[in-house]
Amino acid sequence: MKIVLKILFTTVLVMVVFSCDKKTVASEIKEEQRQRVEMVTDKGTMVLELYNKTPLHRDNFIKLANDNAYDSLLFHRVIKEFMIQGGDPESRNAQPGDTLGEGGLDYKVNAEFDPSLFHKKGVLAAARDGNPERASSSMQFYIVQGRVFNDSLLDLAEKRINGWLAEYYFKQDPLNKSLAESLQKAIDDDSMEQYNLYNDSIRTLAKTYSNFDTYTIPEEHREIYKTIGGTPHLDQNYTVFGEVIEGIDVLDSIAAVPTGPFNRPVTDVRIVSVRVLDM
Repeated sequence: MKIVLKILFTTVLVMVVFSCDKKTVASEIKEEQRQRVEMVTDKGTMVLELYNKTPLHRDNFIKLANDNAYDSLLFHRVIKEFMIQGGDPESRNAQPGDTLGEGGLDYKVNAEFDPSLFHKKGVLAAARDGNPERASSSMQFYIVQGRVFNDSLLDLAEKRINGWLAEYYFKQDPLNKSLAESLQKAIDDDSMEQYNLYNDSIRTLAKTYSNFDTYTIPEEHREIYKTIGGTPHLDQNYTVFGEVIEGIDVLDSIAAVPTGPFNRPVTDVRIVSVRVLDM
């Protein structure tokens, strides 16, 4: 009888464990489901997935798409082997020669950095100004084209990343509060002269600042940068929140267009529509 009970208990235990495993797998699959967005341009269509690890940016992008906020806007800044940038609401009716890139809504999106997310080719990331918190533009985004790097160039990119991180943590240090506040005031007052003055001072002082954990580009990221390519020097300083999963050739096509002053395409490249797809 004891043997029978023991066998029965073991069977039940296996069934419970198996059931828990199935629930865990199902939960992981649900967690990994990503919202897809279709971006139609006059150069073709891209489908993007939005990352769950950056929910603030994901939800903001979905809301803007549902509000048709991106429809008819331009890719106003295009740099081959770097990125294509769009989302300035002032670009909708822009005339040739208009300077673009300052437009947006009256809020920013808090930065969301995750060590697993990086600037490989095809990623969707948020543009931003020089605000001390590294908060993202409400609307403007860029899609990385980038290029292939070797180890020595990746080492240089790593130094650049840490240079920017030093500036950020220097501004966050309570000992430097007054200087950081002066920089923010210059941004709020739209005073370029004052901004450059304080920003240059911070850059100089931050070169010797070391009170932060330096960043090392992971080996798996290096391998992708050495094969697929990207823009590694932006890692951990600009929020990455999605990637192109279909239509990478459209990205390459837009990145190849001739450009004029301020990297604006000579012939407008327009976003026809951005639509949230069914899960």
